[in-house]
Amino acid sequence: MKTTQTTPAAPSALALEKNQSGFHKFLVRFRKNWQLHLLCLLPVAYILLFRYVPMYGLQIAFKDFKPRAGIWGSEWVGFKHFITFFEAYNFGQIISNTLIISIYSVLVGFPIPVILALMLHVSERKVLKKVTQNVAYMPHFISVVVLVGIINQILNPVCGVVGTFYHMFGGIGVAPDIRASAGTFPHLFVWSGVWQQMGWNTIIYVAALSGVSHELHEAAELDGASRWKRVLNVDLPAIMPTVSIMLIMRFGTIMTVGYEKVYLMQNDLNLSTSEVISTYVYKTGLTKMQMSYASAIDLFNSVINTTMLLLVNAIVNKLTNGEQGMF
Repeated sequence: MKTTQTTPAAPSALALEKNQSGFHKFLVRFRKNWQLHLLCLLPVAYILLFRYVPMYGLQIAFKDFKPRAGIWGSEWVGFKHFITFFEAYNFGQIISNTLIISIYSVLVGFPIPVILALMLHVSERKVLKKVTQNVAYMPHFISVVVLVGIINQILNPVCGVVGTFYHMFGGIGVAPDIRASAGTFPHLFVWSGVWQQMGWNTIIYVAALSGVSHELHEAAELDGASRWKRVLNVDLPAIMPTVSIMLIMRFGTIMTVGYEKVYLMQNDLNLSTSEVISTYVYKTGLTKMQMSYASAIDLFNSVINTTMLLLVNAIVNKLTNGEQGMF
Protein backbone atom coordinates (compact mmCIF):
# COMPACT_ATOMS: atom_id res chain seq x y z
CA MET A 1 0.00 0.00 0.00
CA LYS A 2 1.46 3.34 -1.11
CA THR A 3 1.70 6.17 1.30
CA THR A 4 1.16 9.62 -0.15
CA GLN A 5 3.41 12.36 1.09
CA THR A 6 1.80 15.74 1.48
CA THR A 7 3.96 18.75 0.83
CA PRO A 8 3.65 21.53 3.40
CA ALA A 9 1.49 24.42 2.27
CA ALA A 10 3.22 27.64 1.37
CA PRO A 11 3.12 30.14 4.23
CA SER A 12 0.54 32.82 3.76
CA ALA A 13 1.45 36.46 3.26
CA LEU A 14 0.13 37.25 6.73
CA ALA A 15 2.37 34.63 8.33
CA LEU A 16 5.38 35.93 6.42
CA GLU A 17 4.63 39.47 7.57
CA LYS A 18 4.46 38.32 11.18
CA ASN A 19 7.85 36.62 10.89
CA GLN A 20 9.49 39.69 9.42
CA SER A 21 11.29 42.17 11.58
CA GLY A 22 9.82 45.58 12.28
CA PHE A 23 12.52 47.33 10.26
CA HIS A 24 11.85 45.06 7.26
CA LYS A 25 8.13 45.84 7.48
CA PHE A 26 8.95 49.53 7.47
CA LEU A 27 11.10 49.14 4.36
CA VAL A 28 8.36 47.22 2.55
CA ARG A 29 5.74 49.83 3.37
CA PHE A 30 8.16 52.64 2.53
CA ARG A 31 8.73 51.19 -0.94
CA LYS A 32 5.00 50.85 -1.52
CA ASN A 33 4.25 54.41 -0.48
CA TRP A 34 7.49 56.20 -1.29
CA GLN A 35 5.62 59.07 -2.99
CA LEU A 36 3.76 59.91 0.24
CA HIS A 37 6.96 59.77 2.28
CA LEU A 38 8.63 62.06 -0.25
CA LEU A 39 5.82 64.59 0.17
CA CYS A 40 6.25 64.43 3.96
CA LEU A 41 10.00 64.99 3.73
CA LEU A 42 9.79 68.80 3.34
CA PRO A 43 7.44 69.53 6.30
CA VAL A 44 9.34 67.07 8.51
CA ALA A 45 12.63 68.77 7.60
CA TYR A 46 11.03 72.17 8.33
CA ILE A 47 9.86 71.05 11.78
CA LEU A 48 13.22 69.53 12.62
CA LEU A 49 15.19 72.56 11.42
CA PHE A 50 13.07 75.37 12.81
CA ARG A 51 11.38 73.74 15.81
CA TYR A 52 13.69 71.10 17.31
CA VAL A 53 17.19 72.26 16.39
CA PRO A 54 16.69 75.69 18.08
CA MET A 55 15.91 73.85 21.34
CA TYR A 56 19.65 73.44 21.68
CA GLY A 57 19.82 77.14 22.50
CA LEU A 58 17.26 76.93 25.31
CA GLN A 59 20.06 76.32 27.77
CA ILE A 60 21.04 79.99 27.61
CA ALA A 61 17.94 80.66 29.73
CA PHE A 62 19.88 79.01 32.58
CA LYS A 63 23.17 80.71 31.75
CA ASP A 64 24.60 84.21 31.71
CA PHE A 65 25.13 84.12 27.97
CA LYS A 66 28.14 85.89 26.53
CA PRO A 67 28.48 85.81 22.72
CA ARG A 68 32.27 85.74 22.95
CA ALA A 69 32.21 82.68 25.24
CA GLY A 70 29.46 80.88 23.32
CA ILE A 71 26.64 78.74 24.72
CA TRP A 72 28.82 76.09 26.35
CA GLY A 73 31.38 78.57 27.63
CA SER A 74 28.87 80.88 29.34
CA GLU A 75 28.45 80.72 33.11
CA TRP A 76 25.61 78.58 34.50
CA VAL A 77 23.32 80.66 36.73
CA GLY A 78 20.34 78.32 37.18
CA PHE A 79 16.97 80.02 37.69
CA LYS A 80 18.42 83.52 38.15
CA HIS A 81 16.73 85.02 35.09
CA PHE A 82 13.37 83.44 35.91
CA ILE A 83 13.48 84.91 39.42
CA THR A 84 14.45 88.30 37.99
CA PHE A 85 11.40 88.24 35.73
CA PHE A 86 9.08 87.13 38.54
CA GLU A 87 10.35 89.97 40.74
CA ALA A 88 10.18 92.61 38.00
CA TYR A 89 7.99 95.63 38.74
CA ASN A 90 5.95 95.10 35.54
CA PHE A 91 5.60 91.29 35.81
CA GLY A 92 1.95 91.38 36.85
CA GLN A 93 1.05 93.98 34.23
CA ILE A 94 2.68 92.02 31.39
CA ILE A 95 1.01 88.75 32.40
CA SER A 96 -2.41 90.37 32.86
CA ASN A 97 -2.19 92.21 29.52
CA THR A 98 -1.27 88.99 27.74
CA LEU A 99 -4.07 87.02 29.38
CA ILE A 100 -6.70 89.74 28.81
CA ILE A 101 -5.94 90.05 25.11
CA SER A 102 -5.62 86.29 24.57
CA ILE A 103 -8.75 85.28 26.50
CA TYR A 104 -10.67 88.14 24.88
CA SER A 105 -9.57 86.80 21.48
CA VAL A 106 -10.73 83.29 22.36
CA LEU A 107 -14.11 84.39 23.73
CA VAL A 108 -14.84 86.56 20.69
CA GLY A 109 -12.78 85.12 17.87
CA PHE A 110 -13.35 81.41 18.42
CA PRO A 111 -17.17 81.09 18.22
CA ILE A 112 -17.66 83.58 15.35
CA PRO A 113 -16.08 81.33 12.65
CA VAL A 114 -18.22 78.40 13.88
CA ILE A 115 -21.38 80.53 13.66
CA LEU A 116 -20.38 81.85 10.22
CA ALA A 117 -19.71 78.31 8.96
CA LEU A 118 -23.14 77.15 10.18
CA MET A 119 -24.80 80.14 8.49
CA LEU A 120 -23.02 79.40 5.21
CA HIS A 121 -23.98 75.74 5.48
CA VAL A 122 -27.64 76.57 6.09
CA SER A 123 -27.85 79.07 3.21
CA GLU A 124 -29.52 77.65 0.11
CA ARG A 125 -28.49 80.55 -2.14
CA LYS A 126 -25.31 79.33 -3.79
CA VAL A 127 -24.33 82.69 -5.31
CA LEU A 128 -24.73 84.54 -2.01
CA LYS A 129 -22.84 81.77 -0.22
CA LYS A 130 -19.85 81.95 -2.60
CA VAL A 131 -19.72 85.75 -2.52
CA THR A 132 -19.85 85.77 1.28
CA GLN A 133 -17.08 83.18 1.50
CA ASN A 134 -14.81 85.08 -0.87
CA VAL A 135 -15.41 88.42 0.85
CA ALA A 136 -14.80 86.86 4.28
CA TYR A 137 -11.60 85.09 3.14
CA MET A 138 -9.91 88.10 1.52
CA PRO A 139 -8.84 90.01 4.68
CA HIS A 140 -6.70 87.01 5.69
CA PHE A 141 -4.31 87.81 2.84
CA ILE A 142 -3.73 91.37 4.04
CA SER A 143 -0.37 91.65 5.77
CA VAL A 144 -0.15 92.84 9.36
CA VAL A 145 1.65 96.02 8.33
CA VAL A 146 -1.07 96.91 5.83
CA LEU A 147 -3.81 96.08 8.36
CA VAL A 148 -2.31 98.38 10.99
CA GLY A 149 -1.91 101.05 8.30
CA ILE A 150 -5.63 100.75 7.50
CA ILE A 151 -6.48 101.07 11.21
CA ASN A 152 -4.30 104.19 11.47
CA GLN A 153 -5.89 105.75 8.40
CA ILE A 154 -9.42 105.11 9.65
CA LEU A 155 -8.77 106.29 13.21
CA ASN A 156 -6.58 109.27 12.35
CA PRO A 157 -8.10 112.21 14.29
CA VAL A 158 -7.04 114.78 11.68
CA CYS A 159 -7.45 113.34 8.18
CA GLY A 160 -8.89 109.88 8.82
CA VAL A 161 -12.46 108.62 8.70
CA VAL A 162 -12.96 109.37 12.40
CA GLY A 163 -11.62 112.92 12.05
CA THR A 164 -13.76 113.56 8.98
CA PHE A 165 -16.97 112.42 10.68
CA TYR A 166 -16.03 114.33 13.82
CA HIS A 167 -15.89 117.62 11.93
CA MET A 168 -18.88 116.70 9.78
CA PHE A 169 -21.09 116.44 12.87
CA GLY A 170 -19.93 119.74 14.34
CA GLY A 171 -16.81 118.76 16.25
CA ILE A 172 -14.41 121.54 17.08
CA GLY A 173 -10.65 121.15 17.03
CA VAL A 174 -8.96 117.78 16.74
CA ALA A 175 -10.99 114.62 17.31
CA PRO A 176 -10.02 112.34 20.23
CA ASP A 177 -7.26 109.94 19.21
CA ILE A 178 -8.66 106.45 19.84
CA ARG A 179 -5.28 104.88 19.06
CA ALA A 180 -3.72 106.64 22.06
CA SER A 181 -6.28 105.32 24.53
CA ALA A 182 -5.07 102.47 26.72
CA GLY A 183 -8.63 101.28 27.32
CA THR A 184 -9.47 100.87 23.63
CA PHE A 185 -6.30 99.00 22.63
CA PRO A 186 -7.57 95.46 23.49
CA HIS A 187 -10.81 96.10 21.57
CA LEU A 188 -8.99 97.42 18.50
CA PHE A 189 -6.54 94.54 18.54
CA VAL A 190 -9.11 91.78 19.03
CA TRP A 191 -11.87 92.97 16.71
CA SER A 192 -9.50 93.82 13.87
CA GLY A 193 -8.12 90.30 14.23
CA VAL A 194 -11.63 88.83 14.15
CA TRP A 195 -12.39 90.76 10.95
CA GLN A 196 -9.16 89.57 9.35
CA GLN A 197 -9.27 85.89 10.32
CA MET A 198 -12.92 84.86 10.75
CA GLY A 199 -13.42 83.92 7.09
CA TRP A 200 -10.22 81.92 6.91
CA ASN A 201 -10.99 80.08 10.15
CA THR A 202 -14.35 78.90 8.78
CA ILE A 203 -12.68 76.69 6.17
CA ILE A 204 -12.13 73.72 8.46
CA TYR A 205 -15.68 73.95 9.85
CA VAL A 206 -17.23 74.23 6.39
CA ALA A 207 -15.26 71.14 5.37
CA ALA A 208 -16.50 69.27 8.46
CA LEU A 209 -20.10 70.29 7.77
CA SER A 210 -19.85 69.06 4.18
CA GLY A 211 -19.47 65.54 5.56
CA VAL A 212 -22.74 65.57 7.47
CA SER A 213 -25.05 62.88 6.10
CA HIS A 214 -28.19 64.12 4.33
CA GLU A 215 -30.02 61.10 5.71
CA LEU A 216 -29.80 62.57 9.20
CA HIS A 217 -31.46 65.76 7.99
CA GLU A 218 -34.14 63.79 6.17
CA ALA A 219 -34.88 61.75 9.29
CA ALA A 220 -35.05 64.93 11.37
CA GLU A 221 -37.42 66.51 8.87
CA LEU A 222 -39.70 63.48 9.03
CA ASP A 223 -39.77 63.90 12.80
CA GLY A 224 -40.91 67.49 12.34
CA ALA A 225 -37.65 69.24 13.25
CA SER A 226 -37.31 72.82 12.04
CA ARG A 227 -34.15 74.09 10.32
CA TRP A 228 -32.95 75.66 13.57
CA LYS A 229 -33.43 72.40 15.48
CA ARG A 230 -31.58 70.49 12.76
CA VAL A 231 -28.65 72.90 13.15
CA LEU A 232 -28.60 72.31 16.91
CA ASN A 233 -29.17 68.55 16.83
CA VAL A 234 -27.50 67.45 13.58
CA ASP A 235 -24.97 69.97 12.26
CA LEU A 236 -23.50 71.21 15.53
CA PRO A 237 -22.94 67.74 17.10
CA ALA A 238 -21.32 66.61 13.84
CA ILE A 239 -18.60 69.28 14.04
CA MET A 240 -18.13 69.18 17.82
CA PRO A 241 -15.04 66.89 17.59
CA THR A 242 -13.44 69.42 15.23
CA VAL A 243 -14.45 72.31 17.47
CA SER A 244 -12.97 70.53 20.50
CA ILE A 245 -9.63 69.92 18.76
CA MET A 246 -9.42 73.51 17.57
CA LEU A 247 -10.28 74.82 21.04
CA ILE A 248 -7.59 72.65 22.66
CA MET A 249 -5.01 73.86 20.15
CA ARG A 250 -6.08 77.48 20.70
CA PHE A 251 -5.59 77.18 24.45
CA GLY A 252 -2.16 75.71 23.71
CA THR A 253 -1.17 79.22 22.57
CA ILE A 254 -3.10 81.11 25.24
CA MET A 255 0.02 83.03 26.36
CA THR A 256 1.20 83.71 22.82
CA VAL A 257 0.12 87.02 21.33
CA GLY A 258 1.92 87.82 18.08
CA TYR A 259 4.32 90.69 18.68
CA GLU A 260 4.20 92.12 15.13
CA LYS A 261 0.70 93.56 15.30
CA VAL A 262 0.97 94.56 18.97
CA TYR A 263 4.31 96.26 18.37
CA LEU A 264 2.99 98.19 15.36
CA MET A 265 -0.11 99.37 17.26
CA GLN A 266 1.86 100.18 20.40
CA ASN A 267 2.71 103.71 21.53
CA ASP A 268 3.73 105.44 24.74
CA LEU A 269 0.14 106.31 25.65
CA ASN A 270 -1.32 102.80 25.40
CA LEU A 271 1.73 100.96 26.75
CA SER A 272 -0.03 100.12 30.02
CA THR A 273 -2.37 97.71 28.19
CA SER A 274 -0.34 96.86 25.09
CA GLU A 275 2.88 95.54 26.63
CA VAL A 276 2.64 91.74 26.37
CA ILE A 277 5.15 88.93 26.79
CA SER A 278 6.08 88.75 23.10
CA THR A 279 6.86 92.47 22.80
CA TYR A 280 8.71 92.44 26.12
CA VAL A 281 10.86 89.52 24.94
CA TYR A 282 11.56 91.33 21.67
CA LYS A 283 12.61 94.52 23.43
CA THR A 284 14.79 92.85 26.08
CA GLY A 285 16.30 90.24 23.78
CA LEU A 286 17.02 92.13 20.58
CA THR A 287 16.93 95.79 21.59
CA LYS A 288 18.69 95.54 24.96
CA MET A 289 20.64 92.36 24.03
CA GLN A 290 19.67 90.57 27.25
CA MET A 291 19.42 87.22 25.47
CA SER A 292 19.47 84.95 28.52
CA TYR A 293 16.78 86.97 30.25
CA ALA A 294 14.57 87.01 27.14
CA SER A 295 15.06 83.26 26.63
CA ALA A 296 14.02 82.58 30.21
CA ILE A 297 10.82 84.60 29.74
CA ASP A 298 10.00 82.83 26.49
CA LEU A 299 10.67 79.42 28.05
CA PHE A 300 8.35 80.30 30.92
CA ASN A 301 5.75 81.28 28.32
CA SER A 302 6.10 77.94 26.53
CA VAL A 303 5.75 75.98 29.78
CA ILE A 304 2.48 77.80 30.57
CA ASN A 305 1.18 77.10 27.06
CA THR A 306 2.02 73.41 27.33
CA THR A 307 0.38 73.20 30.74
CA MET A 308 -2.78 74.84 29.42
CA LEU A 309 -2.84 72.47 26.45
CA LEU A 310 -2.68 69.42 28.72
CA LEU A 311 -5.20 70.88 31.17
CA VAL A 312 -7.82 71.77 28.55
CA ASN A 313 -7.32 68.43 26.82
CA ALA A 314 -7.91 66.65 30.14
CA ILE A 315 -11.08 68.70 30.75
CA VAL A 316 -12.42 67.90 27.26
CA ASN A 317 -11.67 64.20 27.77
CA LYS A 318 -13.48 64.32 31.10
CA LEU A 319 -16.56 66.03 29.67
CA THR A 320 -16.78 63.80 26.58
CA ASN A 321 -15.67 60.49 28.15
CA GLY A 322 -12.41 60.57 26.18
CA GLU A 323 -14.11 60.82 22.78
CA GLN A 324 -13.13 64.32 21.62
CA GLY A 325 -9.71 64.99 23.16
CA MET A 326 -6.49 65.20 21.18
CA PHE A 327 -4.84 62.43 23.19
